[in-house]
Amino acid sequence: MTDFPSHDLDTAPEASKPLLEASQKAFGRLPGLHKVLAESPQAYEGYQVLHKLFTETDFDADELTVVWQAINVENECHYCVPAHTGIAKMMKVSDDLSDALRNETPLGSDKLEALRSFTVQMVRQRGNVTDAQMKAFFDAGYGHRAVLDVILGMAQKTMSNYTNHVAQTPVDEVFQPLAWTRSEKPLEV
Repeated sequence: MTDFPSHDLDTAPEASKPLLEASQKAFGRLPGLHKVLAESPQAYEGYQVLHKLFTETDFDADELTVVWQAINVENECHYCVPAHTGIAKMMKVSDDLSDALRNETPLGSDKLEALRSFTVQMVRQRGNVTDAQMKAFFDAGYGHRAVLDVILGMAQKTMSNYTNHVAQTPVDEVFQPLAWTRSEKPLEV
């Protein structure tokens, strides 16, 4: 596989340098994904805009985590699952919820389970969910806006998951203790 560049403030394209500076300031380090995305200032900025917008939806911290991790696990992203486990800890999401998402085991909440199931169905079926799947999502208390917000989360995670796949982004040292591999049997939805 072709080695993807991993940039820092010295090697990044000029248009990516302000984005890297903002990441350094926000995280106290440069996340590996950001260093790879810096090769394309537009992709990097697009990812950051999608992330910001997704965090501004009506989803609470648990729901944001469910959408992110359901997609990360479904796409088997070696980088994003540990990263979002760490992010979930920072967001005060319970370890029980994080572990269940990582291990594809029951979440302990019917509403969150409906959100995970719907998100996985959207990924697997490329948005072509059935009327019954949509009804189950609505019956759990979600509405049309939530459907669109799941799609927004999918756009963000598609960018990061696919980038990490093609670039084989190493897991950041801070997240290495949270390394993840998928269980042998994927979630049934």
